[in-house]
Amino acid sequence: MSKSISELIKEAENQFIELKEQFSEGVLKTISAFANTSGGVILIGVKDNKEVVGINLKVGEFEEIVNKIVDSLGFQPEIKLVSFNRKKLIRIDVQKSSIPIKYKGIYYKRVGNTTRGMNTDELSRFFRQDLRWERLTKPEFSIDDLDEETIKNFVSLGTSKGRLNLQNRNISTQVLLKMLGLIENEHFTNACILLFGKNPQQFFLGAKMRVVRLKDNITIIGDRWISGNLFKQYYETEEAIKSLINVRYEIKGFNREDIWDYPLPAIREGIANALIHRDYLEGRETQIKVYDDKIWFNNLGGLLDPGNIKIQSNTCTLSYMRA
Repeated sequence: MSKSISELIKEAENQFIELKEQFSEGVLKTISAFANTSGGVILIGVKDNKEVVGINLKVGEFEEIVNKIVDSLGFQPEIKLVSFNRKKLIRIDVQKSSIPIKYKGIYYKRVGNTTRGMNTDELSRFFRQDLRWERLTKPEFSIDDLDEETIKNFVSLGTSKGRLNLQNRNISTQVLLKMLGLIENEHFTNACILLFGKNPQQFFLGAKMRVVRLKDNITIIGDRWISGNLFKQYYETEEAIKSLINVRYEIKGFNREDIWDYPLPAIREGIANALIHRDYLEGRETQIKVYDDKIWFNNLGGLLDPGNIKIQSNTCTLSYMRA
């Protein structure tokens, strides 16, 4: 916002302007709200009645305020120390962020001239609309939560397939993850933990698979839960399904060909879609039900329609037809 100090003070507090007499926790909440809504400006050193009182800062205190904002939010707006009518003010210009910004675990929004925390439904809609959940970070994520073996296998597979171009295959884990966009503001993202974590379920309870073998809609004759990172879930889910369906063999010359009830590429596609389109804000696992004549994939999730209305579930069914 390019308005001058005098223009900002003349306007009443609104969706884009906040006046604060001094720096406080409310400033941090408002920065979060502006970043999550449409941006805005905060003037510190001005009372609600527009009286300019200025702000008295000790040596180094301005730098402490800047560090407090960055450390608390993982986000740096434009912060300036300015003069107005011979008094010092702090001006904070906040642009709308490309990823949601939280303060002490709460995501704030701007409603008129007020700053409010988002409730669960609002937060869910917010993430779905902005499509940035996978880029969010948690301060508790650490390098110790990552599985180095999974990362090594990923690098090996990616380079062998020509999907990952690395001049130095011995680069550090942090450099690799930054290249892949899995580190934001020096913190590991949700996507990073889901893809390469040792135990993502520690943070995302519903991020797991359940493969069930049923004789009919109510009779369960086999049940397996699969957790771990997404690569592990992908491979172990395929093996679980293969253990529950039939395979026959055809000998062609000196080679044996496995003929499964269902084409394995179709099964793999179903698993990949279930993992990719899963709604990780919901705390419920993805379910795969194997019947005598079909495999049913279901998870809460799906694509957004043009009106940003979420599809309530994503279901795929593979049917088996005997020759």
